[in-house]
Amino acid sequence: MDKSKKPKGRMSAYTFFVQVCREEHRKKHPNENVNFTDFSKKCAERWKQMNESDKKRFADMAEHDKKRYEQEMSTYVPTKDTGMKKKKKKKDPNAPKRALSAFFLFCADERPNVKAKFPQFSVGETAKELGERWNKVTPEAKAQYEAKAAQEKKRYERDMETYKNKTMSEHAGDDVEEEDEDEE
Repeated sequence: MDKSKKPKGRMSAYTFFVQVCREEHRKKHPNENVNFTDFSKKCAERWKQMNESDKKRFADMAEHDKKRYEQEMSTYVPTKDTGMKKKKKKKDPNAPKRALSAFFLFCADERPNVKAKFPQFSVGETAKELGERWNKVTPEAKAQYEAKAAQEKKRYERDMETYKNKTMSEHAGDDVEEEDEDEE
């Protein structure tokens, strides 16, 4: 086994039971798609009705798996980046704001109307209502928002070009200063 690859977690007695139930179901109904919710409820019901001696088989399987897991963990050597999240690049607050899509421009116009009509709506409910309204917008009105979005995109691209040129020239000045310091 690769020592840098983290071992698969250990399984509980109930997890082994569900696995066996799934295998039994597949044998009886090989071509049937399973509704996960219904299947889970039936497994839980069966588990509750089992006596302790029936559950012991699964408890033994879980105990055996626990030993396997502990043995694999004893030889596991985590790599440097294991468990560490990649650092998110900080967004420059001076960078231009991204262009809004036609839908978001529509939402900016329409959100006050939705909030006025449905003040009790949560953020999610408001978004859903805006989505439904967007789907009912006439093609002519959508075309106007698409045109605004295209203008926004051009503005963003111009602003971004200016921003990049400005930051490049600022960093070019940094290099000159560093060279001057090196010569001293």
